[in-house]
This record gives sequence, structure tokens and C-alpha cells, in this order.
Amino acid sequence: MFHYFFNLFFPKSCAGCSYLLLEDEKVLCTSCRHEIPLTHHHTMKNNEVVQKFYGRIPLEFGAALFYFHKKGIVQEMMHHLKYKGHEEIGEMIGNWYAAELKSVTALQTVDYIVPVPLHKRRLRERGYNQVTLFGKALSAELAIPYNDAVLYRKAYSKTQTMKNLLGRTDVVDTIFDVSFTELHHGKHFLLVDDVITSGSTLEACSRALLKIPDVKISVVCMAMSHS
Repeated sequence: MFHYFFNLFFPKSCAGCSYLLLEDEKVLCTSCRHEIPLTHHHTMKNNEVVQKFYGRIPLEFGAALFYFHKKGIVQEMMHHLKYKGHEEIGEMIGNWYAAELKSVTALQTVDYIVPVPLHKRRLRERGYNQVTLFGKALSAELAIPYNDAVLYRKAYSKTQTMKNLLGRTDVVDTIFDVSFTELHHGKHFLLVDDVITSGSTLEACSRALLKIPDVKISVVCMAMSHS
């Protein structure tokens, strides 16, 4: 009863188009779900994510669920997720993608799901890591442990400054680092993030993880920037 009256006075809107959701709709309306641009990366061995990181980091598997276009449905979703506190968007995307990824052979050897971390100061400012519920939803559906302790961010800066830093290979090691034991040796880590643009952040995270002996790395993101 309370749920009914709450929705009556505070109706939920679609994260893609802002239209009011129907009773059986969650996060996205039916129209946006049909129109959202899917990549189908999980069906292609040499997809765009794998190609982007070719020669940069050794990947066992790489994929993103959606294409990210400016002023599109996915951009609107990511804005609500990252800046408006709508963490349920990440959980919804994680559940959606997990259903597709269950059939991917390369991911059946993954030992840990690892989120791209925020600096502690940034985490306090925002109150949450927008990747957390995405990673935890994948963890629950794929039965793979979620580990947000092995990889951490050392450097704090404004977003644009961080982008500049990530473009300089001589300072990559100053941004991310790892905390590991022998138990992590030889493990397969699935690194998860929200949107792939240049790939510099994921490359920096991967280079940090590669400090662990004999590791394997895969990458799965919610979306990939697409022209």
C-alpha cells in the first residue's frame, strides 16, 4: 500500500527519455529499451573493444553492452547514474548484460570482478561509485566474487586533469595501484567500468593489475563511445 501511494505522489520516470514509467516498467520505458543501441560485442571474438586495446594490454575478452552517442538514450542514463544518484541504473544494466555474458566461454575462468575505483576523496564527494552495483549485479548473476580491494586509485584530481594525466605514459603508475597477496597470483580479473572512450583509464587500471604475477584480464563496460 505504501509503495502504491509513494509512486502516486512521486512517480518514477524513464532514465532514457524522462517519460513516466508504467507500473510494470523499471528504469527504462519499453520504447527506450527497444531503441537503445546494442553492440552485440559478446557474440564477436574480435569486436571493437578488443581492437581498441590491441597492442596496449593483453585481453582475454572485452565488450560493452551499449553504444554511447551524444544526446542519446545511453548518455541520459549515464548522466542519471553518475551525477543524479540513480544507482539502480547500474544494477539494471548489470542484470541485463549478465544474461548475455553467461554464454561467453572466456569469462567462465574469471576469478574476480573488479570495479574501476574512485579516489577516496571523490567517493566521499559523490557518495558512491557508479560502477559498484553494475559489478555486484554481474557478480551475483555470474557467480563470480566481487573484489573492490585489490585495485585502488592513488591520485585525486579534477576530471580534465585526470584525462591529461592518463594521456601521459610516464605518470600512469602514479594513478592506480594494487594490493595483493600470493592468492591473487595467476588469477583472471574482470575489470568493469561505465563508459569506454579513449580507453586510457582501463589501460591504466590494467597496467596496475599486471603487476600481479601471471594474471589474466578481461574488460566489460556498460557502454562504449561511438561516433
